[in-house]
Amino acid sequence: MKKWLIGSLVGAILVFVWQFLSWAALNLHGEEAKYTPAQDSILQCLSSTLKEDGSYMLPTVPPGASMSEGEELGKQMDGKPWASVTYKTSYSHGMTRPMIRGFLVDLFIIFCLIYALTRGGTPTAIRVVAGSVAVGLITFFYGPYTQHNWFQTPTETLYGHLIDALVAWGLAGIWLGWWLNRKK
Repeated sequence: MKKWLIGSLVGAILVFVWQFLSWAALNLHGEEAKYTPAQDSILQCLSSTLKEDGSYMLPTVPPGASMSEGEELGKQMDGKPWASVTYKTSYSHGMTRPMIRGFLVDLFIIFCLIYALTRGGTPTAIRVVAGSVAVGLITFFYGPYTQHNWFQTPTETLYGHLIDALVAWGLAGIWLGWWLNRKK
């Protein structure tokens, strides 16, 4: 258990540090948050119209609408502009809570990865790396890729997520491959 805990802790640190580098230092996700000089007027319009936090798809049918109404809206909107908006009524600059939560999630994922990889005994280092990268790719394809593809989001917004899947989970796999196979 001690080996799992140390492996999880160091693995989570590697993934967490990569996430910081990816989002903050290297700006690999810059295409997901483009700048517009019209941001003040857009925010003013949104805040005068939207009264609660949430994610909004524009346009969409109202709750309770029939499937045929949705299909009709889709036909009317074909070739026209649309938007996906995440709206918060109040901005909070505090990053402590999200960072702690993010690290704890990374720790949990790495622990689960170790659990899954070691069910039949400790696999070879290369299998640990391959299994770890597979987890990264699964999370990429199930999460960002599928969601972006469904909403026809520009492909360039996916590149940072793909790099994250390969690098973060590759680093975790290299670490775990060495750590779990290390002789005392």
